[in-house]
Amino acid sequence: MTGDKPPLAMTMGDPAGIGPELTIAAWRERADGAPFFVLAAPGILAAAAKRAGLEAPVIETNPAGAAAAFSKGLPVVPLKNPVEDAPGRPTAANAEATIESIARAVEAVHDGAARAVVTNPIAKSILYDAGFRFPGHTEYLGELAKAWGEPAFPVMMICSDALRVVPVTIHIPLAEAPQALSSDLIVRTGRVVDRDLRLRFGLERPRLAIAGLNPHAGEGGAMGREEITIIAPAIEILRAAGIDAVGPLPADTMFHPKARARYDVALTMYHDQGLIPAKTLAFDEGVNVTLGLPFVRTSPDHGTAFDIAGKGVANPASLIAAIGLADRLTR
Repeated sequence: MTGDKPPLAMTMGDPAGIGPELTIAAWRERADGAPFFVLAAPGILAAAAKRAGLEAPVIETNPAGAAAAFSKGLPVVPLKNPVEDAPGRPTAANAEATIESIARAVEAVHDGAARAVVTNPIAKSILYDAGFRFPGHTEYLGELAKAWGEPAFPVMMICSDALRVVPVTIHIPLAEAPQALSSDLIVRTGRVVDRDLRLRFGLERPRLAIAGLNPHAGEGGAMGREEITIIAPAIEILRAAGIDAVGPLPADTMFHPKARARYDVALTMYHDQGLIPAKTLAFDEGVNVTLGLPFVRTSPDHGTAFDIAGKGVANPASLIAAIGLADRLTR
């Protein structure tokens, strides 16, 4: 239970995706969970509930009234931008509303009206068509964090009971990852991970396992020298700062059960190197957590799933896990 703490602020995500029906399902599974409100178009949520055949009264409210309304229905704080209701048919016409939902959720936390942000999935390509200039949620949240007047270095962590993993380079083409990788980037990422696992997750001394970039971690330079020139020096800097970091480790032997028992989080050098094992081990329960921000942000660890949107078959487990983790991290 969360007592009289503010509710969580949930974003709409892309309204053509599964976000609306997941939100309805999460509210119906609320039990004794944390109250939340959604920044969305009330009609979109009502239509999603009707399509899925789920009873979920939609209550139009403001953040201050959300907690009181939560037991009676799904609290929805209306957006200013219009939203088209077309499940499975994404359109750039919804981009402004999607972006507004994210910005206002962060603003609600900044103003004390909410205590964490839970984001529904977005389709970045749709936002790009409307002029969105950030690679993804993570980078946009870092920009919004400037309202706190504090430096932010957002770091994406995929979290489940089976594995925590942090990709050092994130939403860039694979061909660009080696050029983007640097000792400084690894060190900055490792420092944020160590700090937030201590302060927010309560780990007294987090154990960081750091992957190599190349097969077999470069095989002593025979398969690439990034491990020698970039990764190993970064690990030495982290160790000198008192951080428990090991590596560079061959990525192909880091994720079996015995290996995972030896660390608290894996740092991988590019997106798929870490997210493939993370999603294989816990696709329905994984949560995307953004570290390095002055506020807590969680998200389901999956995409918009346009192919099944509006059919009422999407699994809400990851969104429910994201709500639960945001609640735990902000108690």
